[in-house]
Amino acid sequence: MDPYLLAKWLHVLSSTVLFGTGIGTAFAMVWAMRSNRAEVVAHVAAGVVVADWLFTLPSGVVQPLTGLWLVRETGRGWNEGWLLLTYAAYLLALTCWLPVVALQYRIRDLARAAAPGPLPAAAVRAFRLWFVLGWPAFAALVGVFWLMIVKPDLF
Repeated sequence: MDPYLLAKWLHVLSSTVLFGTGIGTAFAMVWAMRSNRAEVVAHVAAGVVVADWLFTLPSGVVQPLTGLWLVRETGRGWNEGWLLLTYAAYLLALTCWLPVVALQYRIRDLARAAAPGPLPAAAVRAFRLWFVLGWPAFAALVGVFWLMIVKPDLF
């Protein structure tokens, strides 16, 4: 297979896995938290933690590697404006995701300790922060998708 097409296929595939896992796990956590049942949240949060290890982390590593591969294959400059914005948006998403992972462990552990029964207040507080951090990460990845497609001529 042509190296460019392989890099592009891996890049698109990993971006789909990264974004899809993020949306799917976010929906699952929000839905579980609505139950206010510690046993439900413990079970779903445990699955979300596993999904991050199996899907989010590997695709999050593959994304910049294949992106840099594509830059090399296309002969683009590493410092084109749209690429600089892509790097910044990706770092923003990563900066939000790292504490989100820790919060998911905390929510899972607090829910496990409280099960069966209602969620403890500490789990609800952790979820609120988890929820807030998810929005800039989501917006950043939507922005990366736009930049990848449009490749605007910036600065």
